[in-house]
Amino acid sequence: MIGKPIIFSGSANLPLAEAVCRSAGLELGKCEIKKFSNDNIKVTIEESVRGKDVFIIQPSCIPVNEGIMELLIMIDAAKHASAARITAVTPYFPYSRSDKKDEPRISITARLMADLLETAGANRVMTMNLHSPQIQGFFRIPVDHLLAGRVLCDYFTKQGIENSVVIAPDAGSAKRAGAYAIKLGLPLAILDKRRTDDSERPEIHNVIGEVKGKRAIIFDDEIASGGSILEVVKALDSLGVTEIQACAVHAVLSANAVDRIRNSSLTKLVVTDTVFIPECKKIPHLEIISVAELIGNAILKTNHGESISGLYDLY
Repeated sequence: MIGKPIIFSGSANLPLAEAVCRSAGLELGKCEIKKFSNDNIKVTIEESVRGKDVFIIQPSCIPVNEGIMELLIMIDAAKHASAARITAVTPYFPYSRSDKKDEPRISITARLMADLLETAGANRVMTMNLHSPQIQGFFRIPVDHLLAGRVLCDYFTKQGIENSVVIAPDAGSAKRAGAYAIKLGLPLAILDKRRTDDSERPEIHNVIGEVKGKRAIIFDDEIASGGSILEVVKALDSLGVTEIQACAVHAVLSANAVDRIRNSSLTKLVVTDTVFIPECKKIPHLEIISVAELIGNAILKTNHGESISGLYDLY
C-alpha cells in the first residue's frame, strides 16, 4: 500500500469526480488547468504527489480531443512530480469505437489512445463498459474494466419489470444484452441491424424473439446521435409493443440526438453519468444514474491492494 489515494479531475466531467470523492470519503486534489490564447494547455498540480497513489478522472467528453490532451498532460505532470503510481480513470474511453481496421488505410485509434496513455506515464487504466472489451489487449499495463450492469439492473428491478422483454439492438450486442436479461429474469429479443456506411442510420431487417404486447427495454453501451436506438424504436413500434424504454451506459447525445429522442415514442431513457450531461440536454424522460460509488469503490480497493474482480461482473 502506498498511502491514501489522491484523486484529480480534468475538466471533462468535474461533477462525476466530485461525486467519486464524496463516495470514497476523500477531498478532490488541487490542480489548475489553464488554456492560453494560442490554444495550448497548461496543467499545474497544486499539492505534493511525491510517492503518492494518483488517480486522474477524465472521461471522453466533448470537446474530445482537447480532453485527451488535457489527460495526457496531467499524467505527465504527475509523473514528473514523482507520483508513485498513476491511474488514468476514463469511464468513457476515447475513440473506443475505432477498435479495428475494417476499411483500408484507417487508424485503429483506440490502440493509439492506449499507446499515448502509456507513453505519458500511466501505470494503470480504469474504464467502464468498453464498446469492445478486447481493447484491454491494446495495453501493456493493467486495465480495470468496470461494468455498470448491476447499477442499471437494480434500477429497473426497483421500477418494476413485469411483462417486459430485453432488446439487443444487433447481433453484436446480443451477448451483453443477454447478460442483462439473465440478471433481470426476462426474455431476450435480438434485432437484425445492418450498417452499410458512416451515416449513423442503420437498417432493421428482422426480429428474433417475441415482443408483441410487451414492454421493450433496449440495452446498449452508448447513445451518440441516437440514430441506432431510434431505428430500433421505429421497428418496435411496428411490432406491437406496449411501451419502449432504453438504457445506455454512456450518454454522448451528440448532434441533434436530444431533439430526436424527445420526438420519439421512447417513454424513458436511462443513462449513467460517465459522460457529463449539460442542463440543456436533460429532457423530462431522461433518467441519470450515478456510477460514482462503483468507481470510488474500485479506487479504494486498488489503493489498498484488494481484488476488484467482483466489479468486472454483471452478477
